[in-house]
Amino acid sequence: MGATDITAEGTPGPRTQGFYELRAKGGAAVVTVSELVVHPETDGSQMLRLSLKTPGQLGAFTYLADAIKRHGAVASIELSHSGQYAGTYMVDKEKKGDLCQWGPSDGVRPDGMPVRALSHEQIASIVAAYGEAAALAKRAGFQMVMVHAGHGWLINQFLSPYFNKREDEYGGPLENRIRFAREVLASVRSAVGPGFPIELRISGAELFEGGYDVAEGARIAHALEDLVDLMHVSAGSYQFGFSVTHPSMFRDHGCNVHLAAEIKRHVSIPVVAIGGLSDPAQMEEIISSGQADAVAMARGLLADPELPSKVMANRGDDVVKCLRCYVCMAERAVTQTRRCAVNPLIGREFEGMDIARSPRSRKVLVVGGGIAGMVAAATAARRGHDVVLCEREGELGGILRTEAALPFKRDMYELGRTYAHLLDCLGVDVRLNTEVDAAFAERIAPDAAIVAVGSAPIPMPLPVEEGARVLSIDDLYLEGEQPGDEVVVLGGGLTGCECAISQVRLGRRAHIVEMRDGLAIDANIRHRPILLAEVERAGIDVNLNARGVRVERGGLVVADGEGEEHLVPGDTVICAIGQRSRSDAADALRDAAPFVRVVGDAVRPSNITTAVYEAYHAALDI
Repeated sequence: MGATDITAEGTPGPRTQGFYELRAKGGAAVVTVSELVVHPETDGSQMLRLSLKTPGQLGAFTYLADAIKRHGAVASIELSHSGQYAGTYMVDKEKKGDLCQWGPSDGVRPDGMPVRALSHEQIASIVAAYGEAAALAKRAGFQMVMVHAGHGWLINQFLSPYFNKREDEYGGPLENRIRFAREVLASVRSAVGPGFPIELRISGAELFEGGYDVAEGARIAHALEDLVDLMHVSAGSYQFGFSVTHPSMFRDHGCNVHLAAEIKRHVSIPVVAIGGLSDPAQMEEIISSGQADAVAMARGLLADPELPSKVMANRGDDVVKCLRCYVCMAERAVTQTRRCAVNPLIGREFEGMDIARSPRSRKVLVVGGGIAGMVAAATAARRGHDVVLCEREGELGGILRTEAALPFKRDMYELGRTYAHLLDCLGVDVRLNTEVDAAFAERIAPDAAIVAVGSAPIPMPLPVEEGARVLSIDDLYLEGEQPGDEVVVLGGGLTGCECAISQVRLGRRAHIVEMRDGLAIDANIRHRPILLAEVERAGIDVNLNARGVRVERGGLVVADGEGEEHLVPGDTVICAIGQRSRSDAADALRDAAPFVRVVGDAVRPSNITTAVYEAYHAALDI
């Protein structure tokens, strides 16, 4: 996962150092800094650069390598060239459009941007640049380099028959298509000398029409293994399968491991598996079964940087697992920062917001046992406070409990189970089936109260004909109510789309009715296109710019933009029009303690990211 506070010259800042150092402190064996652009002349990207021409740049990388090494981890750095995808991480899309895109061959990208073929002179310059970057990285104190040859970046573009249409010694048969990769790797080896590990990341298969398959991926790995020490097997291409390269919640955990297992059969060097891994038991099984020699994580170590240390201490149940929600990647594209839905420290490690024990233990009342309440209680307990958490239902988790009904969102339900376990380990006094009002709070007499009473589903606002069947999300997910064979989901936000997908997967026909002109407007920019593709794949009937009028026994009557009414057929209408803050309950507790903070959906309906962030900081402020 790449750096964020990068100067215009490509120098990493202190936030980047803090970002990578925390992973080293958490017990990772190798921490790889990404991505270092080796040839800015042909890769105008908003990523790291390393040059002696920029004052202070070598020093910044030296401090970064030191920060990793001082915790016992090996400091590695990723060498990269985007090729025809230059500017991928640029927030200024107009500037990105002005870049010249270079690749193996002349052509036009699927998004309409023209690509120019690299000349022999440019190829030679890029090859030399890889070596120069590797030498400087070694000089800065890095102990290893990773050469990125997957995901549709430049080396992969030369390897791929889809991208590489050259008719010279760099194109055509495989022995020609690997030539550029071999020259790059030879340049790197010449620069760093013997005994310095070189890791090669490849896509085991490109997994799109016209790309190479795993059989050719194995031939590529075999043809390059003599030049590297470690083969890192990923999958796919950014352009044609972001949810494959970075497996989404709609894919099985470990969905790309089979590629590493197949590559391992054809090479004699160690093989690394990667791809949305965060479950310690699964990763142990991957290694013990011989599918790979090691595993790599990116998002898993954002969610819980201490994952390796926890596993080594037999505390695997304490690991806060990645949700595969793409908040981390979306934030970088939107704001040039990094954020994680379940880890409020990410991207802000340098700010000193880690948990420190309070000089004085206080009595803290947390009202609400959803994710906001649980995070607040756990954080306060870690600071040494005496914490009482009250939840009006008979189970912790709040809205996360509904996710148990969606197989592709099971990780979010498990997040609630993990925090329930952590609260038990921390000795938090958890009181279920306990409603809190002002009188109850007065009896507890807390020094501080964190109010996390959450939100409730907005009920069906439309007239309902007698005999028509209407279900809420809670009816469906928590109470186990069963719809008929054809459902109409009122509300095309994130919740409504996920509901419709789940119903189709259960064998029902589904329609979505949304009054706006787009689905899942509330989803982040990385997750939304993947979600919309799932909606399309499921064959869901989508009705946009459609306003619900009334519910009849035969379905939902809607009005289009011109006011014309028509019936969207279905035997069950599911109301998924959003949540409403339990503001009355929150307001009643405004005077519950000298320090009161309202957090999460009780402030405004939002998402896990906001709830966790607000709850964590509320507990730090006590």
